[in-house]
Amino acid sequence: MYGDNAVELLRELRRSAPHTIPAYNEDRVRQAVEEIHALFEEVRSTLQEFSDQKNEPAVAGSMVIQYEGILRNKRCVLAYLMERVKRLQLLRWDVGAVLPPELKESLSLQESEFFVQYSRSLNTYTRNVGIDLTTDLLPPKELYIEVRCLVDIGEIATEDGTVQLEEGSQHFLRRSDVEPLIRAGKLQHLV
Repeated sequence: MYGDNAVELLRELRRSAPHTIPAYNEDRVRQAVEEIHALFEEVRSTLQEFSDQKNEPAVAGSMVIQYEGILRNKRCVLAYLMERVKRLQLLRWDVGAVLPPELKESLSLQESEFFVQYSRSLNTYTRNVGIDLTTDLLPPKELYIEVRCLVDIGEIATEDGTVQLEEGSQHFLRRSDVEPLIRAGKLQHLV
């Protein structure tokens, strides 16, 4: 049936968690695009074959169905790609400029390039504005927070001096110093 591959792409995204990106399904995208080209050729051949009868209900109806199939496939493929781009943008704000390896594997080459360019644009903008927009996504309730190290990070420089962050250790640090590490999953905010 027209559009099955394109609709299945959207179902894959709906089944995945909102802040994750499933593996890019190149086969289904290619099949949907090939179906668009095949439907276009059918419309063109119908127009050539029945040029004098194109206003007949059967011929016109056939072309309308084929054309609507083209539009549906295009909308579904574009919605699939746009949703993946939106999720990439959200991930940039959540995890920072470096994607976890398991997420890198699920991206297409073009999506990886988009992520790099988006990160560069965001970094350039924050440098020009003079404020790091990615540090505090929500207004802080306290300046200092208690955190636990989930992995061995080593020594970091904070506004108050250097701190050695070893796995399992707990610290009371400025939120602005540790917010990126919390978002990267290296520190846990203790409430």
